[in-house]
Amino acid sequence: MRPRLWRFTQPGTRQLRRPGSAGEHVLQERCGTTGRADRFYATQVAARLTPRMREFIARMEMAFIATADGRGECDCSFRAGPPGFLRVIGDQMIAYPEYRGNGVMASLGNITENPHIGVFLVDFQRDLVGLHISGKARILVPAQMAALDPALPTPDHNGRRASHWVAVSVEEAYIHCSKHIPLLVSQPRVRHWGTDSPRYKGGDYFGVGGYQASPAADPGASGAGAHPRPGG
Repeated sequence: MRPRLWRFTQPGTRQLRRPGSAGEHVLQERCGTTGRADRFYATQVAARLTPRMREFIARMEMAFIATADGRGECDCSFRAGPPGFLRVIGDQMIAYPEYRGNGVMASLGNITENPHIGVFLVDFQRDLVGLHISGKARILVPAQMAALDPALPTPDHNGRRASHWVAVSVEEAYIHCSKHIPLLVSQPRVRHWGTDSPRYKGGDYFGVGGYQASPAADPGASGAGAHPRPGG
């Protein structure tokens, strides 16, 4: 969806233009959901973070990050950390750290071409509700992040020292309803922050190495795309 825009119709007056893309408006008309969509736009879509949204973000331990490159090729990735790893900087900005990963930098690379970003947060354990945030991202080095967020704590583990930060200027935030969100129970586990060990990273869990070495693994024959996108 797009941020809310004001359209001036007469001197001293303004009218709210409907949020969302032209495509979703066409489908709403076709499917008869325009009225339901307008109620959602009016009551659930915000142009800035409410106090309750800010509290929600501050206690999250994971986030799903959606980016696309300059051609629109999409990537969705996962970020995690202890509560507070997502930083809330006022009501129109959040930031998240980029820890040491596989070196591909797919998400950061996309952001250098296309700043549009979607961040999806889900509470699987308590309230069973989600929060969508969309906006524009910019990449910061740690010194820039420290200047932006003077209260930023020093990590208690070297593996959680961010190589970069991504600051997201919020354009839109809205709820993801709870009816299909499963209840998950957190279990203690050791997380090997910053490791390069295949043992702790999952190794070749999906058997890609052996598959690509096989003569049958011909992208032309399978219809696979020409631009494989490892997450990162």
